[in-house]
Amino acid sequence: MVTIQKDSEKQIGQFVAEDYRTAAVFFKYKIDFCCNGNRTINEACEKKGIDSNVLLNELQEVLNIKGEQTIDYKSWPLDLLIDYIEKKHHRYVEEKIPVLRQFLDKLCRVHGERHPELLKINELFTASAGELAAHMKKEELVLFPFVKKMVSATLHTGTVEAPHFKTVENPIEMMMQEHDNEGERFRQIAELTDNYNPPADACNTYRVTFAMLEEFEKDLHLHIHLENNILFPKAIKLEQQFS
Repeated sequence: MVTIQKDSEKQIGQFVAEDYRTAAVFFKYKIDFCCNGNRTINEACEKKGIDSNVLLNELQEVLNIKGEQTIDYKSWPLDLLIDYIEKKHHRYVEEKIPVLRQFLDKLCRVHGERHPELLKINELFTASAGELAAHMKKEELVLFPFVKKMVSATLHTGTVEAPHFKTVENPIEMMMQEHDNEGERFRQIAELTDNYNPPADACNTYRVTFAMLEEFEKDLHLHIHLENNILFPKAIKLEQQFS
């Protein structure tokens, strides 16, 4: 049996990196485990007014459940993790954005007068869509290829030419700031949608759109977690081998 009662000073991101099933508990209490995963359990609980023992008990219950083994992303080689992020999460974002924008535009036309919050939700998601598209391209064209070069050099005992951005920490810092921005946008969207609960007069499109927005946010949380808490720290550590 896993015992975690002494882990109140452990960082949230570390919990989720070790077992992603714990993400559901943090999500339940609206504790950000991706962008703000560097906080301890105690710090997060104090800010939310939650009893840390209650949270730790729920985390322990999740960790003690036997069944399908959670994916151990931490054990993956960095180039495999990058390919997974691109093919699963980047592709997901690219596929879902056009559909959600179409649905949100329709909701604003049909229901915007009775539910003006839809206009703000649409504005926030449109901004997020544009920023995420640019963000992913920077990762795919600049940051990720350099990390893959480092992995290749390690495998073949080669060297890595210094990048134009000097150190991998510079683009990583930029990516993490952009992650924070998207996390904040979706916190606002969640608040405006009453945590994705459609109003009583909602039509089917309304309900589907809110369900898709919630799914989009959950995917974004895992996407950011894999980068902030696993990929980026490992890339920084790998670069140090070449200095």
